[in-house]
Amino acid sequence: MIPVGAVLGTDELWRYVDQERASLADLLEGLGPAEWETRTRCGDWRVRDLAAHLTIAARFSYGQVVREMLRARGDWNRMIHDSAVREAELPVAEIVANLRSIIGSRRLAPTTSPHEPLLDLLVHGQDIALALGRHRPVEPEAARDAAERVWTMRFPPRPWPLPKARLVATDIEWARGDGEEIRGPVAALLLLLTGRPEAAREWAEHTGEPWTGVTTPR
Repeated sequence: MIPVGAVLGTDELWRYVDQERASLADLLEGLGPAEWETRTRCGDWRVRDLAAHLTIAARFSYGQVVREMLRARGDWNRMIHDSAVREAELPVAEIVANLRSIIGSRRLAPTTSPHEPLLDLLVHGQDIALALGRHRPVEPEAARDAAERVWTMRFPPRPWPLPKARLVATDIEWARGDGEEIRGPVAALLLLLTGRPEAAREWAEHTGEPWTGVTTPR
């Protein structure tokens, strides 16, 4: 049984999305030039690339998405990467302004649900914060919704393999999977689910919450 409230209602989802956009814009606004160029653990993406990426879905029209897909020759992942890198060439003040401008927007990228913007913000917000040596708090209810979305993803296809384990959150009611038990804060479990085991461990350790470790994906 999925705990009551594991999947948020639409209005609650968008409230958390707006909260994450605003707090991330505040963090980005205080960064120095070198910090914007910092490499993250999300492939070859810098802080500025991830920040720009988080503004695109709510700003690009369907026509722009089609043009980006044509430029990427139909490769969805390449389109996501290349469009973010191009947007990242904007002045950093404009990237922050673009992020602030979409607070309140409910525009979605094609094929996505309202759960994807929250998932993107929570995970990439941690990619940015951890690369900069910052701790970015996460609301357990929001992280639980994102973790449930990753676990149940069918389309768009989940790009990360699920762990061969039973995941049990220690800060909110949520558990999924079978096998060796991994216990930790749900935000750390979310990072594990999205292919970031080292970030999961770091995040849990920073909070002082117990973390039992990681296991191999399936």
